[in-house]
Amino acid sequence: MISAEDFLQNNPASVVDNPDTSDGVDDTHTSIDMLHHAVQHVEVKGIFQRSDAEDKCQEAALRLLDAAQRPSGALRERLIAKEFSVETVDTVVNRLMNLGLVDDEAYARSAVRYCVSRSLGQSGTLMELKRKGVDASLAMQAVQEAQEEGAFIESAYALVERVAKRTRGLDKNVRLRRLWSAAGRKGHSPELIRQAQYEVFNAETSEEEAE
Repeated sequence: MISAEDFLQNNPASVVDNPDTSDGVDDTHTSIDMLHHAVQHVEVKGIFQRSDAEDKCQEAALRLLDAAQRPSGALRERLIAKEFSVETVDTVVNRLMNLGLVDDEAYARSAVRYCVSRSLGQSGTLMELKRKGVDASLAMQAVQEAQEEGAFIESAYALVERVAKRTRGLDKNVRLRRLWSAAGRKGHSPELIRQAQYEVFNAETSEEEAE
């Protein structure tokens, strides 16, 4: 028989870096597999003492986390949709958060990185985090941190450069319409897009003149 402290020390739980396998992210859940093993083969005193309803709810939660890492809000919604009581769901989700298998802050930061990698802008990223079930205030905090780090500037330039490359040789007005259409869908700041457009298109013109 091992203690809860020994188990957690020897098998630290960690949250995967990518937020959602349904959106093309990593599906590695080593910590969740270890927890399954512990539930089945080890009595960890004080943590896994629970009712039948909690047991079934926890197994359902672990299956959901095996499929895709989720923030606590989204996990709660899925479990309640499976007709577990709110009280049971809160107990199970809080337990998983205490174990480190659900980490809203880490999820939010990871989701922001994923959005930036898809060239989303500030407002687009904020909407995506809320869609994924991240708490509104936490989503705002994660997006603000990314903005301060210049992530959305990089994202805007990456989008403009990609559109410029794909539309090179087309009429200028056609190119600009496609750029602004893409920027709108991605939720970019108009000011950032204008700045990036000016620099990228001017650099392109200079290259053509040099040729």
